[in-house]
Amino acid sequence: MKRFMNVVLLFAFALGFAGCASAAEESIKIGYIATLTGEGATWGQHERDAAMLAVKEINEKGGLLGHPVELICYDIKAKPEEAVIAVRRMIDEGAIGIGGCNQSGIQLAIAPIIDKAQIPNIASTATNPAVTVDQDTGKVRPYTFRINFTDAYQGTVISDYLVRKLGAKKLAIIGDIGDAYSEGLTEYQKKQADKLGVEHKFWAFRGGDVDFRAQITEAKAWGAEAVGLTMLYKEMALVIKQAAEMGWTPYFMGGTGYSPNMFEIAGDAMEGTFWVYGLSGAEPSIQGLVANFEKEYGHKPTEPMNMAFGYDIIQMFAHAIKTAGEAAGRVPTRSEVRDAIENTKDLQVTHFAWTVDKETHNPLNKPGVILRGDAAQGKAVYLETWAPESK
Repeated sequence: MKRFMNVVLLFAFALGFAGCASAAEESIKIGYIATLTGEGATWGQHERDAAMLAVKEINEKGGLLGHPVELICYDIKAKPEEAVIAVRRMIDEGAIGIGGCNQSGIQLAIAPIIDKAQIPNIASTATNPAVTVDQDTGKVRPYTFRINFTDAYQGTVISDYLVRKLGAKKLAIIGDIGDAYSEGLTEYQKKQADKLGVEHKFWAFRGGDVDFRAQITEAKAWGAEAVGLTMLYKEMALVIKQAAEMGWTPYFMGGTGYSPNMFEIAGDAMEGTFWVYGLSGAEPSIQGLVANFEKEYGHKPTEPMNMAFGYDIIQMFAHAIKTAGEAAGRVPTRSEVRDAIENTKDLQVTHFAWTVDKETHNPLNKPGVILRGDAAQGKAVYLETWAPESK
């Protein structure tokens, strides 16, 4: 870990200060927590790399408020306890804000520390509503924000699309009963299925399970025509693969737990699967970033959504630091940066115009897309946008 931190800091200092005040001047530190090893590392690595790229570009233009920007990144290994340690270290090291992470359960674990330290945090793909709004009090978490839509949106879309678009009359839902992301997505799939008046039934598993044949057997026998998947990519791919091996090919649809890595696990069984996602990767608005990412790292991004989110989170912090700092005539405090984030309207980042909803700290009108699995291309490709029926 020490070696990795040295690499990150050397990256910021060696590449970042063209046109800034002298490198000896105090830097403005922005933290980023990401899963860099273990399950989900593909997402965290793309976010980390894009955040590093954003910091490099900011420093090449002179930094912020006459100061160089320094990115501090720790590997949280997809573990809440590692995230807690990382956040505390970043606070002690003087970070003015913290980007990441992409998992709802981890966000909920760090929330008390974020609030106590009064340091703004912007989550990436953590979609559980409780990430930004305390479900016990109904009050917004004052220092936590997010760039993505919520489980309420994507869970609603999954059931809505399977029923209204694909015509399913019986909907199976498979989810991890010990995971906040999965539980939130499951809840809203059920609610939308009820609104649409279709039968639905839930089959549970626990994180770490790799054999889903029992759930598949029961769902098939029940007569499910479609399956809503509410977990992360490894488990979703195993369900799809094992169902195909058992000769069962209903419609499958999941959310932002999708990854192109699923094609390595499930292969041709991924053909014709459906996914609701933050962006497709084909949008013209992110092609410049894709090109810069490839130039910087020597390969195209395989997780374009996480790449864009990591980059744009840094852009939001830069905007808020500059806005608050110019108003104060100095480097702003963490609370002043928080206020600037909360009051942001129509900030044009890479893939959308970001306005923060003060009541929820979610982005207003965050676009979502429907992807369809294409085995020949080894990825899910853009199909259409979809507005769920509200009644």
